[in-house]
Amino acid sequence: MRIKADTDVCIGAGMCVFTAGDVFDQDEDEGTVVVLLPEPPPDRHAAVRRALQVCPSGALSISEDE
Repeated sequence: MRIKADTDVCIGAGMCVFTAGDVFDQDEDEGTVVVLLPEPPPDRHAAVRRALQVCPSGALSISEDE
């Protein structure tokens, strides 16, 4: 799994951080998403998928490893 974040779309709601704070953070100046683990370990995949679901702006996406 690889996470992609579009900071131009992000509205800084922080739902990703609340859902998976070890994977996501927010920029201190802009408040937009910062991906801490672009390729999270398998045990974090479910939390990442949940973060994508709760993101109000749709700024997050994932690509699956083959």
